[in-house]
Amino acid sequence: MNMFLHGFDNATIRWGDTIRNPKLKEGDSLMKFDTVVANPPFSLDKWGKVEDKEGDKTTISYDPETDKYNRFWRGVPPKSKGDWAFISHMIETLNAHGKAGVVVPHGVLFRGSSEGKIRQKTIEENLLEAVIGLPANLFFGTGIPAAILIFNKQKSNNNFLFIDASKRFESAKNQNKLRDSDIEHIVKTYRDFAAGKFKPGTIEEKYSYVATSAEIQENDFNLNIPRYVDTFEEEAEVDIAAVQKEIEQLEGELLKVQEEINQYLTQLVK
Repeated sequence: MNMFLHGFDNATIRWGDTIRNPKLKEGDSLMKFDTVVANPPFSLDKWGKVEDKEGDKTTISYDPETDKYNRFWRGVPPKSKGDWAFISHMIETLNAHGKAGVVVPHGVLFRGSSEGKIRQKTIEENLLEAVIGLPANLFFGTGIPAAILIFNKQKSNNNFLFIDASKRFESAKNQNKLRDSDIEHIVKTYRDFAAGKFKPGTIEEKYSYVATSAEIQENDFNLNIPRYVDTFEEEAEVDIAAVQKEIEQLEGELLKVQEEINQYLTQLVK
């Protein structure tokens, strides 16, 4: 229905388990694409190994360690968080000039252990092109802020774009919304970066930054956006004298109120 509503009446749709039994295949291999876009389930638990028990006998019907499509050669994500499993699948289904965009929770950017190792290898391959931070409460089903990772098999440089778009949105009662101007800002910044218009460093204060591979390495391959885009806002200086004067004024008003209350109580007692 989504394809039909957007005018793609010739879409090929397959319903299945993307990780354990992918449907988009050519023979025994995964199909390759120019563009892959996905919003997979955040930090999916029990995404991988499947053990079938029958009496005292246990058989394994699927194990990512021995994945027949070799999608997890960079490492196997933890069984309680399948984010990098979906990302690995997407990367392996790109053709030689393909691009992928995936919506992820922020933990994908900095969690360590096996996820950290996969992230490091992906960065060292120079596949990651951009990290875009989004506002909170943007998606149905979760209020947490998310990010978009863009991978490119044909990057023109060894730099990485970081965008913090988390503060630019239209606030709504049930769900926040990216305005057309917000989307255009993100897209223009990314396209200018992809076209090689930006050198490493701050592109727009408190919004975007281009990092080198050396900077990423210095940060132990941590992609947490605040490490690269400085969004710190200085708090206004507190006028101690003015605050003290206000406190004294409030205390004086409080005394007057207490005196009035005491008068009323005295009258009631009489």
